[in-house]
Amino acid sequence: MSYQPAASRTTNTLAVISLVFGIASWTVLPLVGAVLAIVCGHLARKEIRSAPLNSVEGDSMAVIGMVLGYLQFAFLVLAVLAAFVLTALGIGLFLHFLPWHAS
Repeated sequence: MSYQPAASRTTNTLAVISLVFGIASWTVLPLVGAVLAIVCGHLARKEIRSAPLNSVEGDSMAVIGMVLGYLQFAFLVLAVLAAFVLTALGIGLFLHFLPWHAS
């Protein structure tokens, strides 16, 4: 019986970068981290799918990075929309209650 070494599996670097920037998007780099997590996650999944079967790991890291990035990006879009709405509402109320406001 001969000894067969186990096939080495590597972790995709872009998947790790996607996960790191996905976490960073919630801590220190809100917009930039989210965009980089999404882009690197998609690129990592493409590389993992095109690699020979079971030779590259990291699909779950890429997916988690993308999910964190998409959630942060959606949160930022909602925050900007809320800021615009609240600003418009505040200006409208301010103008409505001015003493020289003609009814």
